[in-house]
Amino acid sequence: MGAPGRLGIKQRLRGAGLGLALTSRLQKIAPPGKPLDRILVLRPDHLGDLLLSTPALRLLRTTVPDAQITLLTGPWNAEAAHHITSVDEVVTVDFPWFDRRPHALPWNPYLVMRQAAAALRGHQFDAAIILRHDFWYGAALAAAAGIPLRAGYDLPESSPFLTVPVPFQGERHEATQAFELVRAAFAPSSGASPGHAEFDTTPQEQAEAGRWLSENAASEPIVAVHPGAGAAVKLWGAEPFGEVVRALRDQYRATVVLTGGNTERPLVEQIASQAGGPVPMLVDAPLGVLAAVLERSALAVGVDSGIMHVAAAVGTPTVRLFGPVSAGRFGPWGDPERHRMVRAELPCVPCGRLDFPEHELRFHPCVRSIRAGQVLEAISSLLPATARVQ
Repeated sequence: MGAPGRLGIKQRLRGAGLGLALTSRLQKIAPPGKPLDRILVLRPDHLGDLLLSTPALRLLRTTVPDAQITLLTGPWNAEAAHHITSVDEVVTVDFPWFDRRPHALPWNPYLVMRQAAAALRGHQFDAAIILRHDFWYGAALAAAAGIPLRAGYDLPESSPFLTVPVPFQGERHEATQAFELVRAAFAPSSGASPGHAEFDTTPQEQAEAGRWLSENAASEPIVAVHPGAGAAVKLWGAEPFGEVVRALRDQYRATVVLTGGNTERPLVEQIASQAGGPVPMLVDAPLGVLAAVLERSALAVGVDSGIMHVAAAVGTPTVRLFGPVSAGRFGPWGDPERHRMVRAELPCVPCGRLDFPEHELRFHPCVRSIRAGQVLEAISSLLPATARVQ
């Protein structure tokens, strides 16, 4: 995976080898006018990227309302995918390079592709759409599965496996990028605009969230603080988050709810210890229940993470801290008046790299350089003035 550009020798050899192996399938193209009854959408990445694809999925649903739409994603997204109403079916593959695990054998990704392609052939898909720009692996997988129509971005590593290559414009927001890919491939005459992201909570999840809040939230406004992220270089730290929690409580009389997954429990507990008093903690809750808590919150504050995209998708204003990732491409999707992005003031931001080894993290303080005062200023522009202590 990498940025668009010219291919190196390794990439050219890999493409030639896969192209040769898939020649018979690459020649199979859907006949003109054939109804698209079964469509496969490939989105391998993690929670935030998946949610930014939901406007594109909604356009696909309205364009081919009678088609069976199957989402192919990683098992890490299965829970979230079932909260997207534009999708009929969710299938998972433990995609190499996205599973956040090292691969001991270099041919393992191709064994996974062979097994996944065999399983997909049984579905007899009419079309596939690859929503990640550098996902040559997904384009090759769709070809190996014999899917006749294969739409994706017209980039050197992917194009040989596509029947509908669509130009990629790197300056676009990811939600717009995916939406325009679906429009170009399936709805060229559509005048629709992307609209909001999607994450639908169930009545049961809403009821469970209501019960938890009635037992733990002493006052309003409720502000959710989610300090964790999938990459260590995105993290801010317990001390500045503790300062923000204290200010929210002292200046706004807010009930602050600290949230996180099970692996983030130590960080959440460290922040709670910095808060100078008891703080409700919602740790390792089902994703739908957490989303319903966010839905009832006046504001969500956190670093760049999938959970913050969930907050925006359920309509909650957000304040987000950005460092290595481009806020222009991956920032909150929704009404800009309801979201604030706090960026690191460093010339190297954004670098786009997330895989720094632990011993190098101290040399990349992009998020840690953000001051608590910057975050509190952003919060003050979103929380109502009536909530402040006079």
